[in-house]
Order: sequence, then structure tokens, then C-alpha cells
Amino acid sequence: MTIKDQAIQWIKEYFEKNGNSETKAIIGISGGKDSSVVAALCCAALGKERVIGVMMPNGVQSDIADSIKLCNFLGIKNYTVNIGSAYEALSNEIKSVTNTENTTPQFNTNTPSRLRMTTLYGIAALEGNARISCNGNYSERLSGYFTIWGDGAGDFAPLANLFVDEVVQLGLDLGLPRELCVKPPADGMSGKTDEDNLGFTYEELKKVATGKEAEVDVETAKKIKAKLSALDFKRKLLNLPCFELQR
Repeated sequence: MTIKDQAIQWIKEYFEKNGNSETKAIIGISGGKDSSVVAALCCAALGKERVIGVMMPNGVQSDIADSIKLCNFLGIKNYTVNIGSAYEALSNEIKSVTNTENTTPQFNTNTPSRLRMTTLYGIAALEGNARISCNGNYSERLSGYFTIWGDGAGDFAPLANLFVDEVVQLGLDLGLPRELCVKPPADGMSGKTDEDNLGFTYEELKKVATGKEAEVDVETAKKIKAKLSALDFKRKLLNLPCFELQR
């Protein structure tokens, strides 16, 4: 079976075991490849009528058009919930009680991620009979590039054991618009790509993780291995039902 067929079958089986024929999949839509691929997989496995996309800009999102394009392309029901006012109110309240003048980069990136997950579960509670997807891929899990109880949370994780390049190919195999599949991965909050923030590429990470360290610059390989070791505690907190690829 192809990766596409395996992933679709896994989602079908997950929903059969953890729901019924009407249980919906709720997916946070960022406009990037991961959420696009998860949404397309769920449509293929469950039917588009059981898939709900949620766009959650923090004030103004420069690439919101990509999220809208994906929802329109798949023909799925979708909501837009702007978390900007909630983020601003929470930030001001926390700064007030802690007598802090300015927030930190960690606060600025992790807090919106956790507010988004809260939003998804809020919609699930109102919709009823729904499961929330965790859209993260294996490259992000290895590098610790996710927010605990933010984008690292959810009820099921279809991409958790797929490297970035495998997710890209899966998106193309699913017939998604190419520009959504090859878009440089970014958290949408820091203003930088994932690889800019990490200091190495996902291709280099994959080589180190799969025993091809000799193909990577020595200093870069050291940096990657140090990252993998230091963030092992984060990965251990991820205890979600994950699609296990039969390679």
C-alpha cells in the first residue's frame, strides 16, 4: 500500500474505534502543507461533510488567503475565529499581575498556539461528536519544534511519523495545489521559517536521524544531535494515537 492509502485507512480505523459514522474531524487550517494534507486525508477517509476547518488568525494573518484557498479547494465547512483580542487581553492581564513591561519571544509564539488549541476544543464542544487533529510531522517532533499543549496537542496525529519531504509528496499524491505543498514551513508567529529558527534544514535533520550523518556538515550534525537530546522530554509528552507508516 502507498503512504496515501495507509494514512487514509488509518484515519478510517481511528474514527471507527473512537467515534461513529457521524463523528467529525476538526482541523486547524494554517495554509501550510501539514494542515492542508491532514484536511485532504480526512476528506478522503471520512467524506468532506465530516471535516471542519478552522482558521485562527492572530489579528492579521498575511497568508490567510492560502487557508481560504484550501477550504474552498476541498469544499469543507469552515470557521474563522480571530484570536487577536483574546491574545491581547490575556497578554495585558499577565503583564499586569507580574509587573512585566514586555513579553518574551517564547510567550509571543507559544501563547497564540495554546489559544488556538483552546479554540479548536471550544468549537468541538459546540459542534459535538468531533475529534481534533494534531497536524505536526515527524521532523517537527524530532526537533522539538512544536508547542506543548498547543499545536502538539490533539486527539489523533496522521503525520506524526512522516518526515517533511514525505508530507510534501503525500500532499501532491492527494492532488492538492502544489503551492500549498511546497510552501516553506513556518510557525506563522515568529516571522521566520522553521529552518531559520532551527539553524539547520529539515533535510539535514532527516539525514542525521536516519544514519546518514556523514552527508551533513560536522558542526551542523553536532547541533542537530544536541537538539535531539535536549528536547527529548518534549517528545515524551506527546502521547497521541499516531499513524505508523509501514516502510
